Amino acid sequence: MKLTLAGSIAYDYLMTFPGYFKDHILPDKLESISLSFLVDGMVKRRGGVAPNIAYTLALLGEHPMVMGSVGEDFSDYRAWLVEQGVDVSGIRVIPGEFTASFFANTDRSNAQIASFYPGAMSFDVQLSLADLTDTPDLVVIAPTDPTAMISYVEEAQALEIPYLYDPSQQIVRLDGEDIRRGVEGALALCVNDYEFSLVQKSTGMSPLEIRRCVRFLIVTRGEEGATIYVDDEEYHIPVVPPRKVVDPTGVGDAFRGGFLSGYSHGLGWELCGQMGALAATYCLETDGPQSHHYTKEEYISRFREHFDDDGRLGILRNR
Repeated sequence: MKLTLAGSIAYDYLMTFPGYFKDHILPDKLESISLSFLVDGMVKRRGGVAPNIAYTLALLGEHPMVMGSVGEDFSDYRAWLVEQGVDVSGIRVIPGEFTASFFANTDRSNAQIASFYPGAMSFDVQLSLADLTDTPDLVVIAPTDPTAMISYVEEAQALEIPYLYDPSQQIVRLDGEDIRRGVEGALALCVNDYEFSLVQKSTGMSPLEIRRCVRFLIVTRGEEGATIYVDDEEYHIPVVPPRKVVDPTGVGDAFRGGFLSGYSHGLGWELCGQMGALAATYCLETDGPQSHHYTKEEYISRFREHFDDDGRLGILRNR
């Protein structure tokens, strides 16, 4: 399956706060909130939703294409993605611009406060699915410039390209009608449980209406796992217990990558979800969304410690 991932490409600046944000937020002073947190450390990591998903897919033997705009500071990142097996032919460099940057501060409970500078990502609207050399079998429309996301939805529908709609972080920046159009034409919708509530509020659609629009719906639920809705069926996917918890950044993207790897092979819904769950746990155990690593053999072995795949994951060894 030819997969194209249209979404943000960024550098992540990840910081750790040794306390709890909640201890410093005064509910009766929210209208004048002014806080500064002295952090213990900061690391710079490769990030962005599209390459985060692509990285997990590449670890599992896939060769997805990333589509997005970057700045002049992207050369090392590009070379690294190519080394991992990611197709970067859909990435465009914008002269005079910096690659988008994500600044995240995480406290002891894994709560996060983050900011995002779009930089070159603002030029994503100039990219077009129609310009791709090969028509993809599936496009993931992930968070990036809101105007670009609207355009990708329109193009995918016009070109009859199936797409997984993942508005997540940009739900608050998209108009309710735009989100509704994205959902109504999608093959699938993938959001976390809070974002699912926001989609309902923004569009005025009920959970049942949303489920009837898409072939399948994925709702991730943090420590409670994930739920996959297909027709009238529901599949609850438990988390894979982490050996240690280091950083939650990119965990949802890793889940999507693991799920899509299984989906591209035509595996069952529950097995696809379980693949996503393990991929997410690997990400949770390292600092940054692309710092984890495993061979396909290591992945299969650990998978079988928690789930029964009836030997079907053997297909990964041939990729």
